[in-house]
Amino acid sequence: MSGLLIENVLSVENNCLLDVAIEGSLIKEIGNNLKGKYPHFNILNGQNNLLVPGLINCHTHAAMTLLRSYADDLPLMTWLQEKIWPREALLNKDDVYWGTQLALLEMIKSGTTTFADMYFFMEETAQAVQESGLRAVLARGLIGTTDKTGQSLKESEVFIHTWQGKAEGRITCFLGPHAPYTCPPDYLEKVMILADDLGVGLHIHLAETETEVKQIKADYGCRPIELMAKIGLFERRPILAAHCVHLSPQEIDLLVKYQVGIAHNPESNLKLASGIAPLVELLEKGANVGLGTDGAASNNNLDLLAEMRTCALLQKAISQDPTVIPAQQALKLATLGGAKALGFKNLGALIPGYKADLILFDINKPHWKPLYNPVANLVYAAQASDVKTVIIDGKIVMRDGQVLTLDEEKILFEAEKRGQALIRR
Repeated sequence: MSGLLIENVLSVENNCLLDVAIEGSLIKEIGNNLKGKYPHFNILNGQNNLLVPGLINCHTHAAMTLLRSYADDLPLMTWLQEKIWPREALLNKDDVYWGTQLALLEMIKSGTTTFADMYFFMEETAQAVQESGLRAVLARGLIGTTDKTGQSLKESEVFIHTWQGKAEGRITCFLGPHAPYTCPPDYLEKVMILADDLGVGLHIHLAETETEVKQIKADYGCRPIELMAKIGLFERRPILAAHCVHLSPQEIDLLVKYQVGIAHNPESNLKLASGIAPLVELLEKGANVGLGTDGAASNNNLDLLAEMRTCALLQKAISQDPTVIPAQQALKLATLGGAKALGFKNLGALIPGYKADLILFDINKPHWKPLYNPVANLVYAAQASDVKTVIIDGKIVMRDGQVLTLDEEKILFEAEKRGQALIRR
């Protein structure tokens, strides 16, 4: 089996030049002067590049790219109920396919190699993922307060049977109950039973706003995280909880106890004025946290570099402590932290035996100089357009800024056309 050898590249993890040998989908060896050891491997020149583990977006709604900048500067529930949900009801499967393609193109170009998605028409999302080369954790969104709850559960089951482990193992399927305020406990019981039958995890929004906390407390006599623990949601299965903004100390302890994967979405939370998650407290207690962008309708981009920077700066400001969330920790949240939050055991680090999901940044640019500290430059100075090469599962998906797996011109045309048509419907 031929492989790929990245030569003479600067490693973000140890700030030195090295070679990386990739065989199949895995990192085989990291060292120096490896060309003689792997004479038949294809060579990728890493000079003037910084090698970084692929970025991991732990929470998004990919096809919401079609609603980017459609409804801005509104509170969450107004934004959802009056603007987003009415338009989403008009989406068809082709819209979701092309909206997802647009998201995948944006993510690849900005260095994301894995993402977690909750939406509908997930077969089209999975098809787009398969074509793109990206790695994904996909969940059909579920609402437990309509007359179609049984149908949506059945569709989720069929989707999981069809797509689990597909795209050469790059697709992992979860169930996606939306949130406690749209999925009451009796419905979540059905979701948990199905998850156990299928052996899959759950992706859910939790404790995103003060309004949610007040509503759940009024309806059930406890806070959202406490309610989920009470009904057993956190037991026996992987959980990916998006947001987790409004938490009591007791709820933080519950999230740590059950090692719930938390998707921290600072920019979306800021834009919707949902609040600021207690990230420092979560990490100090040992919580399992990664970063997410949320959908492009509430961010309004899918740029994890920007998310890293915002995450670090925001926590420094609110704690009035410049030492919290240093650059190295911010990078870890976007890589290894994200991998752990999604349940991956061999992803998110430059380690032999780990998945070869890697990105190379062009560091021969003014804002990278001088290069005293590559990690600090990456977190505080880098731009998404600096991503030069993207490798996923050992395959080059983008080379020299050119995405090899997707038709960029076609995607931009279709996304513009369908987005404009969606607003006119």
